Amino acid sequence: MPPRLFGTDGVRGLANADLTADLALSLAQATAVVLGQGRSAAARAATGRRPVAVVARDPRISGEFITAAVAAGLASSGVDVLDAGVIPTPAIAFLIADIDADFGFMISASHNPAPDNGIKIFARGGTKLPDEVEDRIEAAMAGPKKAPTGKDVGRIRRFADAEDRYVVHLLASLPHRLDGLHVVLDCANGAAAGVSPQVFTDAGARVTVIGDDPDGLNINDGVGSTHLDKLAEAVLLHGADVGIAHDGDADRCLAVDRDGNIVDGDQIMAILAIGMNERGALRDSTLVATVMSNLGLLVAMRQNGIEVIQTSVGDRYVLEEMNAHNYSLGGEQSGHVIMSDFGTTGDGILTGLHLVAEMAWRGKTLAELAEVMTVFPQIMVNVKNVDHHAVHTDEVLAEAVREAEAELGDTGRVLLRKSGTEPLVRVMVEAADQTTADRIAHSLADVVRERLGL
Repeated sequence: MPPRLFGTDGVRGLANADLTADLALSLAQATAVVLGQGRSAAARAATGRRPVAVVARDPRISGEFITAAVAAGLASSGVDVLDAGVIPTPAIAFLIADIDADFGFMISASHNPAPDNGIKIFARGGTKLPDEVEDRIEAAMAGPKKAPTGKDVGRIRRFADAEDRYVVHLLASLPHRLDGLHVVLDCANGAAAGVSPQVFTDAGARVTVIGDDPDGLNINDGVGSTHLDKLAEAVLLHGADVGIAHDGDADRCLAVDRDGNIVDGDQIMAILAIGMNERGALRDSTLVATVMSNLGLLVAMRQNGIEVIQTSVGDRYVLEEMNAHNYSLGGEQSGHVIMSDFGTTGDGILTGLHLVAEMAWRGKTLAELAEVMTVFPQIMVNVKNVDHHAVHTDEVLAEAVREAEAELGDTGRVLLRKSGTEPLVRVMVEAADQTTADRIAHSLADVVRERLGL
C-alpha cells in the first residue's frame, strides 16, 4: 500500500524533488473538485460568484514556483484565486474566514530548512482539513479534473489588503497595550518579518528586530524558535524586557526573559491560562494540552483551579478537542498556541502579543510571570530499529513502566510513544531531579531494546 500523501500537517518534502510543480498543480486541481463545490449551484448562480481560494506562502525561494503551480491548477479548474503573497500561516486561516472564501492554500514548510517546502490546505472558515477530506482530495488526484472554458475560467488577482486586515485583527484582540516595554522579535527570516514588527510597534512596544531579512534561502537558518541563542543574545545586548521568537511560517511562539532564560510553550500557556481565567475568558476554566506537556504545567494549573485536558501529540488533536467543547485555549510545548476566540490555528504573533500584554497588565517581568510553573526535569530517549507496534502490548515492558511509575509517584511520569514514520520508540521521563529522570529513561530504553529489538 503506497504511503499516504498527506502527513500530520499537509504535504511536505524536498522542493522540486518530492514536492514538484506537477504535484502542486494536480493537488490544486483535485482540491477544486472536492472543496470547490462547497456552495450550492443555486447559491453560486444567485451571486454570480465562482469558488474563491486564498493562496499565500512563506519567503522560501521554492514557494514562488509552487504558488504559481497551485494558482494555475485552481484557476484552470474555475476557481478565482486571491494571491496574498508572503504572510504567516495563521494569517491565511484568518483571511479565509474574514472574506468567506471557499478554501485556501499555504505554501510553507514551517520550521524546516529552506530546501524543503509544503502545502497546507484550509477549508471554509480557515479550519484545517480532517483526514477524511484529505483522503478524498488524494483520491481525486487520479480522477477527472474540471476544465471550464471561456468566462468560467478562474481569475488570479492580488489580495492587496491581506496584511492590513490581519494586522487590524491582531490589534483588536489585545486586552492591554504594550506601552513602555522593549521587545526583541526574531522573525526567523520568515513570514513574520513584515507583520510582527509592525503590529508590536502599533501595540505600543519599543521593538528591536532580528531575523527580518529573508532572501529565500535563509529561512530558519540559525534564527527563529529553533535557535533561541541568537534571541537571548539580542535581549541581553539591548537590555530588552522580553524576546519573542517565531518559526518560518509564524504559527509558533517561544520567548526569553530579560536575563536570556527560555520560556517554552507550556510556560506560555500557563501564563495565558491564569490571566484569561482571572478575566473570565478561559471557558470552563479549561486548558487543552498534549500528553507531551511538562508535568509542571499540570501541577500549576491544578493549583490555580484550572482543568487540563490532554490529547495525542499534534496541534490538530488539540484543535479537535477545543472545537468539540468550545474551549478557548490550547497548545503544545513547542509553542503552537491556539486562542480560539481569535483564530482557528496556532498563531505565533497573536500568542506573543498576548504574552507581552500579560506583562504590561500585571506590571511584572516575564520571569516573575513564569514562576507560576515549575518545570520538571525531562528527558527523551529515542530507541531506533525496534518493533514499535508492540510498545503497548509487551507485558514485560509494561511491568517495567509500572515499576518506574511507582517509584516516581506524584513527582514524575513516564510516556512511551511509537513513531508514526519509522521503527522507533520514544521514551520520555519526567522527575523531580534530572539524575532520576536520566536513570529511569535509560533503564526503560534498555528494556525496549531487549524486548522489541528487531
